Amino acid sequence: MARTILATDCGSTTTKAILIEQTAEGYRLVCRGESPTTVEAPFDDVTVGVVNAVNEVEDLSGRQIVRDGRLIVPSEGEQVGVDLYLSTSSAGGGLQMTVAGVVSKITAESAERAALGAGAIVMDVVSIDDGRAEHQRIEQIRRLRPDMILLAGGTDGGQSNNVVELAEFILAADPHPRLGSGYKLPVIFAGNQSIRDDIRSILGTTTDLRIVDNIRPTPETENLGPSREAIHELFLEHVMEHAPGYHRLKSWTSADLLSTPNAVGLLVRTVAEQRGLDVLAVDIGGATTDVFSVFGGEFTRTVSANLGMSYSICNVLALAGTDNVLRWVPVAFDAGELRNQLRNKMIRPTTIPQQLVALCIEQALAREALRLALDHHRELATSLKGVRQDTNISRALDQGSGGSLVDLMSLGLIIGSGGVLSHAPHRAEAALMLLDAFQPAGVTQLAVDSIFMMPQLGVLSTVLPEAAAEVFDRDCLIPLGTAIAPRGETREAVLATVRGEGIDATIRSGELLCVPLPTGSSRTVTMTPAKGLDVGAGPGRELTREVAGGEVGLLLDGRGRPLRLAGDEATRVAQVTAWAAALGIPVPTAAR
Repeated sequence: MARTILATDCGSTTTKAILIEQTAEGYRLVCRGESPTTVEAPFDDVTVGVVNAVNEVEDLSGRQIVRDGRLIVPSEGEQVGVDLYLSTSSAGGGLQMTVAGVVSKITAESAERAALGAGAIVMDVVSIDDGRAEHQRIEQIRRLRPDMILLAGGTDGGQSNNVVELAEFILAADPHPRLGSGYKLPVIFAGNQSIRDDIRSILGTTTDLRIVDNIRPTPETENLGPSREAIHELFLEHVMEHAPGYHRLKSWTSADLLSTPNAVGLLVRTVAEQRGLDVLAVDIGGATTDVFSVFGGEFTRTVSANLGMSYSICNVLALAGTDNVLRWVPVAFDAGELRNQLRNKMIRPTTIPQQLVALCIEQALAREALRLALDHHRELATSLKGVRQDTNISRALDQGSGGSLVDLMSLGLIIGSGGVLSHAPHRAEAALMLLDAFQPAGVTQLAVDSIFMMPQLGVLSTVLPEAAAEVFDRDCLIPLGTAIAPRGETREAVLATVRGEGIDATIRSGELLCVPLPTGSSRTVTMTPAKGLDVGAGPGRELTREVAGGEVGLLLDGRGRPLRLAGDEATRVAQVTAWAAALGIPVPTAAR
């Protein structure tokens, strides 16, 4: 039995190490260390950053873990070495892929879902109907230099000419892999099985071709599992093996390396299964925003590669619009000054706000980045998912997939991660950002990842699921509280009443109310909505439910779904200020 566990996550900029020990009360986090990632020059060796991060863990824990530049695994005594070493990585930009399919809304969309679910960043989606000329597609494939390409198209025994045409585009582009110059680019073919020989004759000698079961064997079925397994295998064989220092790192680990998003996805699925809840998790970073969800047992992951809080912050402004960003700011603020502030953030990505108004601007941008990322996620989280399921064939041919799986009324838990959420000066700020951006309805728990250890716990869940669950609950997840938000239309001023032991509150139209309910406590409450409104049992129906407390408490949200802000500036500023005040969040009194 492993008593001491070391786990690292080699990120694109920072390598994080955590030490977990088995105690009388179960597995607990001991300490955490971090160091800059060293996959690039001048070190060109990811293990240098790993050792540096582990050295910090050694200093904090008093345990010797490194000897002669190598980790001591297994342990050699009471305070020497560790029993288990695990790691995840997105260093060097993680897994980057191009996907290709015949029709953008059918096979290309399925291929994109397969790649995203396997932990990839999708650099480009190529399809016959994508509006580009042939030379433009070839040029783009050659220029991007992905880690691998997923080619799909044609039902079994059906479409063939256009699939062959896509393969010829790849051949003409002759793309070289991003990492390593001495090996062929991996290409996975997951299309019409009757033309496998044709694909082999085109790509078999110039690429490392892998053939798996068809992603869309019929128009109304989807089968993503084989493609995802092949992507994971090739990631380990090619991307990991050819990245500087990974071969050495792999020799240290006690289990297979996982990509960071893949590990987070595993943990999200485990949490949803163990708690019996629909779960939505988000990681908002400097360049991208990852969204993970489990609705009705179906897992979906999306990457919004142009939505982030530093490198991509001006993209957020461009996509959201100035008015949508400024609507969340509790003071009147000049649009030109907003643009200048964000440009400064983009060229100095490591800076943090020094004034309260600057913090409000950053958190307003975060709301819009999260909102846009959820919109993107909703488009790909559809009812035609990784298992074989029937759907109406005319609808499949019309739009490629069924309705979105994302149901904010059934959503039981939202987990926020990333600097702007995990390191918000007040936990209530993180809660309000999640509420404003995602606007969950009914009864929803809110939480944040304390120090972003979800990747390490994800890979740990593949080896010791009980240890991962214990550390996740006790040291990783910080409960913020439970939100209750009626959904529907009414002219009544009182939207619902909430009554239980020590709780007698009213949800009023346009108001946000916080009822103290500390972490570790819970109450059984009865929610009685006004006629036509729904809190989870149906319009106008009473619901009795146990609600959990947290750092913020019980949040009663009467601001409507969708949330509406006033059109005139003075009223809007008063609204936003009142909502912040209800949660004890300080706001600036002027723009400077």
